[in-house]
Order: sequence, then structure tokens, then C-alpha cells
Amino acid sequence: MISNDFDPNGVGIKGTLFGLPADESQAAVIILSVPWEVTVSYGSGTSNGPAAILKASAQLDLADPNFHEAWQPGYCLKLLDPDIQRKSKQLRTKTVSYIESLEEGMPPNPNFPVVQEANQAGFCLKESIKIQALELLQNQKIPALLGGDHSCPLGLMEAIAEHYGDFGILQIDAHADLRPAYEGFQYSHASIMWNALKMTTLKTLTQVGIRDLCQQELELIHENPNRIHTFFDADLKEAAHQGVAWGQSIQEIIDTLPQYVYVSFDIDGLDPKLCPNTGTPVPGGLDFGEVLSLFKALVKSGRRIAGFDLCEVSPGETEWDANVGARILYKLCCWTAASQGKLQAIDH
Repeated sequence: MISNDFDPNGVGIKGTLFGLPADESQAAVIILSVPWEVTVSYGSGTSNGPAAILKASAQLDLADPNFHEAWQPGYCLKLLDPDIQRKSKQLRTKTVSYIESLEEGMPPNPNFPVVQEANQAGFCLKESIKIQALELLQNQKIPALLGGDHSCPLGLMEAIAEHYGDFGILQIDAHADLRPAYEGFQYSHASIMWNALKMTTLKTLTQVGIRDLCQQELELIHENPNRIHTFFDADLKEAAHQGVAWGQSIQEIIDTLPQYVYVSFDIDGLDPKLCPNTGTPVPGGLDFGEVLSLFKALVKSGRRIAGFDLCEVSPGETEWDANVGARILYKLCCWTAASQGKLQAIDH
């Protein structure tokens, strides 16, 4: 909890998340900072996302009409490993050459040295995140993750599965991320949900905003109608054009989810006007207000957000992407805390 001495109307504290005076002992939500991007296959820069969001977050105004003192539970950013970005950059220089060879026609080779090195590094990262997330859960903290590319949160998902048992994932994304070992990389950003589905306690994967996928992913979705629920962006837009209110679509989305929900938010699920520098922007997507309405309805339904991630924010040469990312992160923190009884929501 934030001390009563804190002035929420004043200047944010430089170098702290949202300008809050909350360390790990005080904060209800602990966000692991993971500046990692080894397997990105198009634009890069997402490893710079956590630092850019941290900087941008200090200038947010903290009040939210949905909550009594939205900042009060405390939200803290924790660096997973001070050396992780250097390791990511070193390995990234190797994977870039390999990916360029694939684009020139070379077939994927899982035995290629850099692929094996990246797979081992991805496994180690996953295990490190899982260990730290489980420790946070045991200490009655809410764990979250700020990437980095979308491969990062698998360890957190596994920790949630181990701690809670049966749960569902709400994925907001332009891409399905259901490719098995994409380009030979077992822990690819394009394979995060394929890997997540290996967890038997993951009962449902609900995808929202999908508008870019391969045939193999589409077939997997069609073959698993009881476990994978995909709300394609085009279908949501067509329904809106035919007069279906967004609130009705939200209810259909929430109805597919169990009691415990993990939110996996790839920033490219938004309209690219809100994230123009993300690695793989795709036309279409959700608006900012639509996402906030989804968070609110999810929590108002009585479901509990067990944890979350925000990935693929690449700041580029402006502060816009980080500005949007910081606000998404704050809203995720608030609604997650509210879902676990650590923040009082106001009924409207």
C-alpha cells in the first residue's frame, strides 16, 4: 500500500513506475521487466520498451473515475536481470543473420548452432521468470511482466498454472501466435500461445483482435473449438457495422473465460495509430477505449485476473508508443488489483 504521506496530485517521482513511492515490499502488483527480443522476425526495438514505458509512466495523472484512489495498492517495476538486455542484444546479432538466410530461401534448421543457442537461452529465461513469479505469488503479490517481445511471458503463465490450477488466457493481439517453433525457435514470439496450450490446466485461450495468421494457425483454431475461441478483428468490425454494440461483443468474449484469467496483451492488438513503432503493425485493431471497456467488464463479471503481461512496445524515435503503453499498463494494474480485492471499484 502507498503511504498516506504521498501526494497523488504532485510531481511523480523520477525513476519509479507511475511516479509512485512503492518498492517491492509495499506494492501489490510486481511487474517483472524483461527487455528481451531474440527471435523477432520483422521490426526490432521492443527490448527498449520497458525503459521507455518506465520513463513515460512518471507523467501519468493517477486518478481514475472507476476507482477510489487508483494508485493506492502500489505498483512496482522489478528488473528480472540487470544483464538481460545485453544478453539479448548479443544473441540477437546472431539470430538476425540466420533469419535473413531463411528469407533468402534457406530451410529452417533446428540443429543450426544459433537456433540451439537461442532455444537454450529461451528455456533459461522461462525458468528464471517462473521461479521469480512463483516466489511473488507465495508472498501474496500479484505478478505481471513487461516485455520485450511476446515470447517473454511463458514462464509467468506456467507459474500462474502451477499456483492457481485451471485458468484461461485472454489474448489481445493482431497475431494468433500459434506457430510451432517458428523458424526453428522453440521460444519464438510467434509461438507463445502454441507453447501455452501445452499446459493442461489452460482450459481456454480466448483471442481478441486477430487479423494476421498463417494457414496452420487457422486450422488449429478450427480443430479446437472448445479450447480456442478466436474473435477475429474483421468479424468484430462487421458485427459493429451491422449494429452489434461493443458491449454485446464483450459479453460474448467474457462468456468463454473461466474464473481465473491471465491477460496477455500484445500492443499490436491495438490500432497501429496507437503503436506505430511496434515490430509487426497490422491495419485494423482495437481502440484504446474498447480495451478499457473489456477490462472493466471482465472484472465486473466477477472473474479474477491472476496476472498479466504487456509486450511488443517499441518506442521508436518518439514517446508516443511508450505513452500509450504506460497507460495500458496502469489500467491493467488497476483492474487486476480490483479483481483481487486490493482496490475498490466504483459502481456507475
